[in-house]
Amino acid sequence: MKYRFMPRAFALAASLAAISAPALAHISVVSSTPTAGSTTKAPRTVSLNFSDAMAPGSTSVSIVMTAMPGMKDHGEMIIRNYTQSWSEANRKLTLNLRKPLVAGTYDVRWQSKDADGHKMSGKVSFNVK
Repeated sequence: MKYRFMPRAFALAASLAAISAPALAHISVVSSTPTAGSTTKAPRTVSLNFSDAMAPGSTSVSIVMTAMPGMKDHGEMIIRNYTQSWSEANRKLTLNLRKPLVAGTYDVRWQSKDADGHKMSGKVSFNVK
């Protein structure tokens, strides 16, 4: 008898979870070029494809070289030689580099706010040989 109301409590919890699930969904990178974890040769373009439309005015991105072959303890170096453009209804961000990336390890770091004002961030890492 003391567990009589337990099924109702579970049903209520499940209903509340279903209602708040969309509010908890955050935008993420669904694909990129170069692909996360890949090794490529001297790219001149980097792109991020997001799971939902972004607000370009509240989105920032940076390309950061995190390691260079033959240089022990290489500090992070921000790459600034690119222009950015949005396409596919603000789901795709393309960074067009003026010069190809040199050999090293890179992060493409991004941050933004979703429609509810929640801060989101992420990164895509790849290597250039």
